[in-house]
Amino acid sequence: MLAEISRSVRIQRTKIRVESCALLVIDMQRLFLDSKMVLSAPVIIPRVNRLIQAFRRRNRPIIFTRHVNSPANSGMMQEWWGDLISPDDPRSLLDKRIDAATAVITKSQYDAFYGTNLEETLKRDSITQVVICGVVTHLCCETTARSAFCRGFSVIFPPDATASYNRSLHQASLLTLCHGFVYPMLVDDIVAGLEQA
Repeated sequence: MLAEISRSVRIQRTKIRVESCALLVIDMQRLFLDSKMVLSAPVIIPRVNRLIQAFRRRNRPIIFTRHVNSPANSGMMQEWWGDLISPDDPRSLLDKRIDAATAVITKSQYDAFYGTNLEETLKRDSITQVVICGVVTHLCCETTARSAFCRGFSVIFPPDATASYNRSLHQASLLTLCHGFVYPMLVDDIVAGLEQA
């Protein structure tokens, strides 16, 4: 995947800055992992868990997001998608296959920063670099990555720990993100960077 992208854009490289890095795990909820919407989502579960465990071993912050809506906060989400993910819907819960034992931020839009305390939480912990994984690549993951960049965070985006509806959307999102917003890095390289630092 990275080889294909590098033929189209010049990929920038970076290193994991362990002392100022946090992991953002986006919307690994039952709705997305058990549905046929994101067919490749189950494939990334072991990789997301590897990242969680690696960050936990280094005692680095891990923040999970959970997307839910009410009619009051849905905005364009309801117009675009119709059905809302309500807080009491069991499908809105984080999937039990995800090793989630830390902070969960509830969000109502694609952007995990919008209307939440995510930025304040990261800045309080002196975070300047984030690794973003989860679902859906071209919606919540991409929007959060762009928003993080605009807020001054260095963004690492593992293409093998994000999933989309299909390969075309996944690849299109990665192609545009790698052209000015994120540093693509595979899970193996992120884990190695955490362990070697």
